[in-house]
Amino acid sequence: MLSEPSAATVRATLPAVGAAIGEITERFYARLFAAHPDLLRNLFNRGNQAAGTQRQALAGSIAAFATHLLDHPGSRPDAMLSRIAHKHASLGVQPEQYAVVHEHLFAAIVEVLGEAVTPEVAAAWDEVYWLMANALVAVEKRLYEESGEAGLRPWEVVERIMESDDVVTFRVRPADGGEVRAFRAGQYVSVGVTLPDGARQIRQYSLSGAPDDAVRQFSVKRVHGDGTTPDGEVSHHLHARVREGDVLELSEPYGDLVLDGADGTPLLLASAGIGVTPMVAMLADLAQRGHRAPVTVVHADRSPAAHALRADHEAYAAKLPEASVHLWYEREAPAGTAEGLVDLTDVTVPAGTRAYLCGPLPFMRAVRAQLIGKGVAPADIHYEVFGPDLWLAAA
Repeated sequence: MLSEPSAATVRATLPAVGAAIGEITERFYARLFAAHPDLLRNLFNRGNQAAGTQRQALAGSIAAFATHLLDHPGSRPDAMLSRIAHKHASLGVQPEQYAVVHEHLFAAIVEVLGEAVTPEVAAAWDEVYWLMANALVAVEKRLYEESGEAGLRPWEVVERIMESDDVVTFRVRPADGGEVRAFRAGQYVSVGVTLPDGARQIRQYSLSGAPDDAVRQFSVKRVHGDGTTPDGEVSHHLHARVREGDVLELSEPYGDLVLDGADGTPLLLASAGIGVTPMVAMLADLAQRGHRAPVTVVHADRSPAAHALRADHEAYAAKLPEASVHLWYEREAPAGTAEGLVDLTDVTVPAGTRAYLCGPLPFMRAVRAQLIGKGVAPADIHYEVFGPDLWLAAA
């Protein structure tokens, strides 16, 4: 909770800080990487930095946190903090790194806002920062304790499966023969690779197999640039260079888009494109547990050939006694599926449904709006964003 003097100062200065937050975060990252170039090579996603999406996500999270403190002084935005903390834990972020961020972030604020940053303003925003940072440190500490370790360890590729032209599944086991711990369906792992230029880059990929498999399985979509954004350097590296017998570095599973207390609850699992991966793991988990409540499966893709893990997606759903599957394809839609974008008008959504969404932001926003229109409570709609969470930045 913000102190009363700080709350008054933050409320008065939030419009100015909010208007300048994009420039502030740009200056912040420039300062941070000038002082610590190893962070850009070995921790931060260089593609997201080049595209500017990480700056947008950071700006959105700071503004959202400060706004929540003002509008709801007795609480914290725990859902947002949990999502960030899980991502940080998958990367092995440590408490001392928050002091480094603080140094360069506040220097950037002073650079951009100049004399407007009085001692009172600096103290108020310092309080906001450390409330957020200390909350994240506490959540990350708990996550590390639950996972048993922080950081990455070596895993050997035991199988490589081409799911489509641009999606490959890797099945891996610990290179040291150690234990494969069960995960919660919907979670992801960080995967670290050393690129040809020597940089060690890390990306997150959803686990797409059953939670109690003896091996881990994750699926990677090759990311193609569009002229304004670069090709995905890690996804292209994994597709082009990694084969059976090679060793990758993996974190323990993290992520909070998980099936909590789903027994007896109607569920809706909506995905688009590579967002299918956590949904396949969820369906595998539900099938193993003998889930008997209604499950509505919704998926959208460019074409049936582009629908990665389609056989698993449909096979696991078929094992559920009350499952219904609804597929949309932009082209080449076969009989029994629909062509175009997802339209839930004729899809029955049972009362009390809990929904899980994963896919591009426009898809998730559209599905969320349709679900709310059909009576699903906003609190019962959960989502996962691949890459920086720009939902907040656009809010």
